[in-house]
Amino acid sequence: MPNALSVSRMTGNRSTFPQWYQAINREADLSEVSPVRGCMIIKPWGYGVWEEMQRDLDRRIKDTGHVNAYFPLFIPLSFFAKEAEHVEGFAKEMAVVTHHRLKTVDGKLEVDPEARLEEPLIVRPTSETIIGDAFQRWIQSHRDLPLLINQWANVVRWEMRTRLFLRTSEFLWQEGHTAHATADDARAETMKMLEVYRAFSEETLAMPVIAGEKPENERFPGAVATYSIEAMMQDGKALQAGTSHYLGQNFARAQNIRFQSAAGELEYCHTTSWGVSTRLIGGVVMTHGDDDGLRLPPAIAPRQIVIVPMLRDKPEDAEVLAFGEALSKQLSATTTLGERTRALLDTRAQRSADKRWEWIRRGAPILVELGPRDAAAGQVTFMRRDALRNGDKIVSQAMPLAEFVARAPALLAEIQASLFAEAKARLDANIRTDIASFDALAEYFGAASEDDEEGEAFKGWVRAPWSRPTGAALETVEERLKSLKLTLRNIPLAQTGAGGSCLFTGAPAVEEVLIARAY
Repeated sequence: MPNALSVSRMTGNRSTFPQWYQAINREADLSEVSPVRGCMIIKPWGYGVWEEMQRDLDRRIKDTGHVNAYFPLFIPLSFFAKEAEHVEGFAKEMAVVTHHRLKTVDGKLEVDPEARLEEPLIVRPTSETIIGDAFQRWIQSHRDLPLLINQWANVVRWEMRTRLFLRTSEFLWQEGHTAHATADDARAETMKMLEVYRAFSEETLAMPVIAGEKPENERFPGAVATYSIEAMMQDGKALQAGTSHYLGQNFARAQNIRFQSAAGELEYCHTTSWGVSTRLIGGVVMTHGDDDGLRLPPAIAPRQIVIVPMLRDKPEDAEVLAFGEALSKQLSATTTLGERTRALLDTRAQRSADKRWEWIRRGAPILVELGPRDAAAGQVTFMRRDALRNGDKIVSQAMPLAEFVARAPALLAEIQASLFAEAKARLDANIRTDIASFDALAEYFGAASEDDEEGEAFKGWVRAPWSRPTGAALETVEERLKSLKLTLRNIPLAQTGAGGSCLFTGAPAVEEVLIARAY
């Protein structure tokens, strides 16, 4: 975990983890707070990261047979009224549109009281209801199934406590919605997409996760079962990085999504939904960032190799620029991780040293510095962002041009793998399995204030025996955990078969559950 003293390279003073996270967002030029409370502006470099994520995940989604569509931002209030459990889960977060016009009064703009909508419109917090309305029109026969739809969109959930990328009132995401003839098909779809998210997180984001089922109290409102992937951040907290829900026939019954079976009977569909959002950018920051700024996995870096010419307003500058242009062109003709290598020659009229540190803070995987000696010798001097320092010393390497161009794709692949390996080692080393009582759990995590996250010491996760309590017993568990600011993260799909007694109830355990503090 970045430590308070060395983080001063970015913040100029001692820093906690939240301050470090904010500093990376600022120094890597990812995002900034918007004039609208709780919302953010995603700056070009941050949006470039999202575009690379989106491109890779969109391909994975389409490879599983889904197609993209788009549905309205506004949803009639009556659509939510059809699904009581669903609306209860989002009621406190909904933004409501009640008027459709402004007027000028004494030179000031005001809401026109005569322009009240006949029915209020909800700014979508998620699209199950309006997509379900379309599904009930689109599906008539078993021949129309499965219906596999994905949407890339923005959603609004009116958050009180916000943090850039991790929790904002408006965010970007994809949401998949599917309808099936049988429960088995829908459950298989739910697990298929969970696996897509797991593979995307680990292979593309280099962010190791644990996939599992959410306990009953953590299910998506209206779902029969919810599954998640959970990632460990460098402060030991968990980040829910993606969810996949089996909705059963709950939404289908509420919205009359039916089909005629092969036997001629009218039956309700079984539906699913699943999604990931721009909070994954925050996850990448907190998984891979270091004391010099962001470190981007090459798979999602908008620029994988940045070339900074060391110019001095001398005649040899032209030779350096020509050498850099040739290098950039040759690198862009190579293939890295299945795509053309994204190389950039930075010719902005700024000091070379300033440009170097800007790209280090932004997390460009490989940074090349070219001076007159490099151009004259036909060599490339470069730094790997995943291994920038040996102690306080910056580590650079020199290589002949042809060799560097030939090896660049392999170097980027090595960086991708090394970032994953580092994060995976941290995850594996910080899951406790030896805590067998609630008192021991409380002692390990210690007291935590809901209002003060700044001074929390690093604590990993606990994997504990679990008897799957329900109802009032589960509510008691939830309250006890809340007193320590802990939550049940998920029940890992990969169980170890450990027995024993439930940490909370003392009843025989039927599985293991992950417990952690979380974002």
